[in-house]
Amino acid sequence: MPDTIHVINGPNLNLLGTREPEVYGRATLADVEDACREACARHGLELVFRQSNHEGELVTLLQEARGSLGVVLNAAAYTHTSIALADAIKAVGLNVVEVHLSNVFAREAFRHHSYISPVARGVICGLGIDGYRLAIDALAPRRAM
Repeated sequence: MPDTIHVINGPNLNLLGTREPEVYGRATLADVEDACREACARHGLELVFRQSNHEGELVTLLQEARGSLGVVLNAAAYTHTSIALADAIKAVGLNVVEVHLSNVFAREAFRHHSYISPVARGVICGLGIDGYRLAIDALAPRRAM
């Protein structure tokens, strides 16, 4: 598992490509997975790619990532509300890069606060699906964090 990157996606990301394409783009979640798989392959890493609309399941997925190289987390709306996700990251000592497709700071004020950012190694927002690739590059073993 130390050569594995977990990419964990939160609520409504299963609707990518059709949900507010002017905000989130036209790429689907399958497109995101393909991009992540390619990025992991470049680094010789395995990929575990998951999505859930349920906060408790996301906590479980974070716990299951324990011992991995790291996690790319797009917690979606739970970013702004979930102390449970932040606690799970701290509890298992994960290297997490928080990713958002849109620039959350150019959106509604409630999106400007993240419970994930203080426990993440880094944050990437506003770069669409390229943000996932950059996060994987940052977590790859030959890259210092």
